[in-house]
Amino acid sequence: MSAENKTENWLGMAGKKYAVTGAGSGIGYSIAETLLAAGARVALLDRNTEGAEKLRELYSSTGQEPVVLQCDISDPASVDQAVQGVCEAFGDLDGLVNCAGMLRPASIRDVELDEWDAVLRTNLTGYMLCSREFANLMSNGGSMVHIASVAAHHPQTHSGAYSASKAGITLLSRQIAAEYGPEGIRSNVICPGMIRTALSEPFYQQPDIKEQREAMTASRRIGAPQDIANAVTFLLSDRAGYINGAELTVDGGMETMLMDLIPRPGFTAKKSA
Repeated sequence: MSAENKTENWLGMAGKKYAVTGAGSGIGYSIAETLLAAGARVALLDRNTEGAEKLRELYSSTGQEPVVLQCDISDPASVDQAVQGVCEAFGDLDGLVNCAGMLRPASIRDVELDEWDAVLRTNLTGYMLCSREFANLMSNGGSMVHIASVAAHHPQTHSGAYSASKAGITLLSRQIAAEYGPEGIRSNVICPGMIRTALSEPFYQQPDIKEQREAMTASRRIGAPQDIANAVTFLLSDRAGYINGAELTVDGGMETMLMDLIPRPGFTAKKSA
């Protein structure tokens, strides 16, 4: 094998089998596409399958045609049906990415209970349902990666149950790691921050928002879904075989800048012209 091929296959994803929830758009789509590009076989799960179908068509002639399954992860019956579909298509699994999620804006004072419950059912209970059911297909061990948010660390006000649900994911992942670790199944969390997606795109249509947000990151740029997909692919791979119960923040160093936001006359560096 040439040095070039060794580099390309460094993560050893070719032939591996994964399920990705929320694969029809945004970060989930990018994760699924990155896994496919690395030679993996992927089951694309989403409530709306239109985007997933487009990705399936792109890879329909590669011999690793993705499987598209409609799935509402908040519905146990829908999850069971998706597990059955993946089992019929792949037989077993090497990993799961929990990426599907939702946001219902509201303050704590005003949030309706059914809206609060809907977010928790998808963002937290849905992750639990998918984790325990798809784990049954990981007979030879496997890896789970759950997409949380920097909102798990800091309250995102006027966002209803969003922050609470994402914080719950981080502890759920550690519990999965502790309970399933003896079976060879790893569980880790990624907390994205400052990622430009269709959901956040309206913000960037406002004047100077891009520049203001870039200035809040140590890397001075806004992240892309691909930045999250790269981290997910590594954590799924055997190269991350001793990483279990961990939490990785992928935010360009936004959280690192917290102290820099506090006015400190005489200490704050002057901005270059």
